[in-house]
Amino acid sequence: MANKKPVKKITQFKLEFNMKNVFIIGFILLFGYIAIRSISSEINQTVPEKSINVVVEDIRGQKVKKAEIIDNKILIYYKDGTYAMTYKEPNDSFMKILRDSNVNTSKTQIVIKDTQGSSGIMNLLGNLIPTVLMVAFFIFLFRQARGAQDNVFAFGQSKAKKFNKDLPKTTFKDVAGVNEAKIELEEIVDFLKKPEKYKKLGARTPKGVLLVGPAGCGKTLLARAVAGEASVPFFSIAGSEFMEMLVGIGAARVRDLFATAKKSAPSIIFIDEVDAIGRSRSVGMMPSHDEREQTLNQILVEMDGFNPNEQVIVMAATNRGDLLDSALLRPGRFDRRIVVDYPDVEGRKEILKIHAIGKPFAADVNWDRVAKRTVGFSGADLENMLNEAAITAARNVQTEISFDVIEDAAMKVKMGPTKKRMQTEGDKNLTAYHEAGHAILTHFQTETDPVHRISIVSRGMALGYTLIPPQKDKIHETKKHLLQRLAVMMGGRAAEEVVFDEMTTGASNDFEQATNIARAMVIDFGMSDLGPVSYGNDEKSYYGQSQISQEMMAKIDVEIRKILELAYKQAVVMLKEKRELLDKVASELMVKESLDQDEFEAIVGAKTQKA
Repeated sequence: MANKKPVKKITQFKLEFNMKNVFIIGFILLFGYIAIRSISSEINQTVPEKSINVVVEDIRGQKVKKAEIIDNKILIYYKDGTYAMTYKEPNDSFMKILRDSNVNTSKTQIVIKDTQGSSGIMNLLGNLIPTVLMVAFFIFLFRQARGAQDNVFAFGQSKAKKFNKDLPKTTFKDVAGVNEAKIELEEIVDFLKKPEKYKKLGARTPKGVLLVGPAGCGKTLLARAVAGEASVPFFSIAGSEFMEMLVGIGAARVRDLFATAKKSAPSIIFIDEVDAIGRSRSVGMMPSHDEREQTLNQILVEMDGFNPNEQVIVMAATNRGDLLDSALLRPGRFDRRIVVDYPDVEGRKEILKIHAIGKPFAADVNWDRVAKRTVGFSGADLENMLNEAAITAARNVQTEISFDVIEDAAMKVKMGPTKKRMQTEGDKNLTAYHEAGHAILTHFQTETDPVHRISIVSRGMALGYTLIPPQKDKIHETKKHLLQRLAVMMGGRAAEEVVFDEMTTGASNDFEQATNIARAMVIDFGMSDLGPVSYGNDEKSYYGQSQISQEMMAKIDVEIRKILELAYKQAVVMLKEKRELLDKVASELMVKESLDQDEFEAIVGAKTQKA
């Protein structure tokens, strides 16, 4: 048996080779035929033509060196190096014409060429080549039509990729910062490996596991770890791969995917970005998408329909769990909903240790400090940060990655690379006071965190920045802290008014963020004079009308404005009190362009402790 497989492959290759090259061979022959014809026609056009009587007289006068007779055409080579061409009648003999004219041919070479063989070949090629090309063209059309027919029937086949055990494995050891999610998924793997242990107590295997969380937090990585840990077939597919232009293709692919998974049961199906097909179905007069809804309905039936489905576990991942259909989320379909959120400080340290493997770091790198510095970073951000640090160190011809390089890489990941913009001294001075205003207000308020770095070096779209990372991961936000944050955001514009008595466009992003916080305080958190009422979920009625009255919306706008104006007034008052320190910080920024926490506190003093 082992000797027959290579023979089949070689035979198949030869067949494919002949079919692929038949057009090439035919075109080469046709091109050669046309080229020979065109060359001969060009030769005929360049050689001057003479009458046969003139040629006979030239031979009589011994002017001709050689005469070539080619069928009815005669090429004349003169002794002076010129050429001529003449024609005779088809049934006449050129030698007989010379004899009848009493011409002595002893001094002239007469050559008779037999062209019947070559002309026969040319005629054969002229008739055969078009026939071969036509036959090959029809064979090509037939094969294309058969392939298109096969593709039509292949539309309904699943495009899921089956996990290959020979590929490098990702295990739970490669995942960090999401310990709760790992525990939940380890139970799923244990269910598949030791089902008897759970069946003894009457437990059934969960049918579905939904991973929900922001982008870059490790949902797909967890699925790959499950594929590496579980000793069962693993099928992976994206939600968008079910969708096609033809209605019903998505549902057919779902049926084919589950049928394939059931044949390999116990098995796991992973659907990435499931919100592409799992969004809430439309009701009433709202527009719908028939193909997507048919695909969703088929998934609902396959996961928990009339036919039992106990040996196939469905895993799915999405960034928008709030958009999924309620029927998809009920018990019996997605039994477990695992939130994969941003890692805390301990989780970030574990992630950093994983991505630090294979990279040389300097002795001054403090991973606790790096973890506290990177609040709000996802696992993907941390990996990208260390990669950018390694690239920067290599570009600077360093043998180790220092803490300063990691710090710069963190800024690059969050805000973009530095830009050497041509700024006037006046622009730099405005930016320095703007950022100093943010820093002074942060430093002298009790509920805010310490200033980590101030800079007037442009990054991304910002001309400067004041970095204030949280000292610890916050679970709750207080009203006092939010109001002080708003005052810090107003510090840039307040500094412009206090120092220059002018307004610039540099505070537009500050106002946007501050307005979002103030709006959340009013409509979501109940932190205004309107009382503990939530106006955030303004769901539309059946006819698209808002559930909040116009009068109440006007009151909400008034409350938002009151909060922002209060924060701005507090910022102006504090900066007027600290005007001397404001000038010192701005002057130092004009000289150094960037100040870290120690340099900043050397000017303004130690941070005021929280009460």
